[in-house]
Amino acid sequence: MPHITVKPFDTSSIKQGKYSEKTEVLFKAEDNFSSDELIGVRHEGEDFLLHLKKNSESWLLKYDKVTRPLKVNLLKEAIADISEVLELDVLQSNIAIHPTKIPISNKYEKTIEDFINIEFPFSSVSIEVGFGSGKHLLYQAAKNPNRLFIGIEIHTPSAAQVLKQITLLGLKNIWVVNYDARLLLEMIPSNICHKIFVHFPVPWDKKPHRRVISPSFVEESMRVLEVGGRLELRTDSPKYFWYCMETFLGENVAKTGLEVRKNEALEITSKYEARWLKQEKDIYDVYITSTEESEARVLNFDFSFKNVIYTKEILDKISYKPELFKGFFIHFERLFRVGDEAILIKLAFGSFDRPEHKYIYLDKFKAYYFNSNPVKTLTNYKTHLKIMEYLNV
Repeated sequence: MPHITVKPFDTSSIKQGKYSEKTEVLFKAEDNFSSDELIGVRHEGEDFLLHLKKNSESWLLKYDKVTRPLKVNLLKEAIADISEVLELDVLQSNIAIHPTKIPISNKYEKTIEDFINIEFPFSSVSIEVGFGSGKHLLYQAAKNPNRLFIGIEIHTPSAAQVLKQITLLGLKNIWVVNYDARLLLEMIPSNICHKIFVHFPVPWDKKPHRRVISPSFVEESMRVLEVGGRLELRTDSPKYFWYCMETFLGENVAKTGLEVRKNEALEITSKYEARWLKQEKDIYDVYITSTEESEARVLNFDFSFKNVIYTKEILDKISYKPELFKGFFIHFERLFRVGDEAILIKLAFGSFDRPEHKYIYLDKFKAYYFNSNPVKTLTNYKTHLKIMEYLNV
């Protein structure tokens, strides 16, 4: 990902304001636990953070993982503008922009916020969770031009690459979302999906809480699917297969239909699957079908910070140990000072199996989630109310 290595410099030279026609610096935040700093940037209407990581002989200016935009060129241009205005002594760089490369299509990129009041241009919808190279997603979209395919991929380079392929192939029925599928699924209307594909998810045997398949994911999938629609799991991991079988048939799952197949050949084979087939590994398919119509999903939660502003008492009140509550948690991870009258807080919160990672900006006049609000779920809203209790001192 884009970054430059520079010689140490006086960071007091980083001022708020315009650095080019496209790039604006919103603030500079100093880490309360290290010498690192964050730079709040607005570039072409998108807000994100750049991370200045300091070592003894050289510093690294790179993207912040939580707020990074999907379009890599935005990061490259912002870093270049800031470096040029500050006249930084650059030791190493990988921010060159290659104009010959296929540009990312804006039209088919969607954010989590788009789904709050989104209109679907097709009557039939399918979702693929973790599409990787996008081979299966692109194939399905080409084969079914009258159905919308929503591809959800948390790996940013994979999402960017598929957006380029959409342009090359001239497809008009794919949306790409660079986000956690466990959260995005809660934004999808009820009874709208024909199929949900989960092909070769990471098994996470040592960190099972990170698995995409969970009782809550199955519950959301059944809500989103139309009657007769199905969730299709495909895996090469025997452990994951048996874990999913226990989950699909667990106490928390309502009435449903289940079908299991082994070593079923699909019309399209990804590079990943082809590798395991050469090794003669078994491939497991589990199909779980929705049998009942679900109630409509209501998304009327307000994530504004009413009457919350920065006061010095907040610094003493915040605990950096995870706080556990019934059904959710809050973990204030780091605090950054923005001058003497504002702070930036990095935190994780929400559901245990599908947490949010955000920054909250507070000054003497306002408080807000920097970059984007949390996903509009009941669990996140309950957590937000608890966060406001902590910050309202």
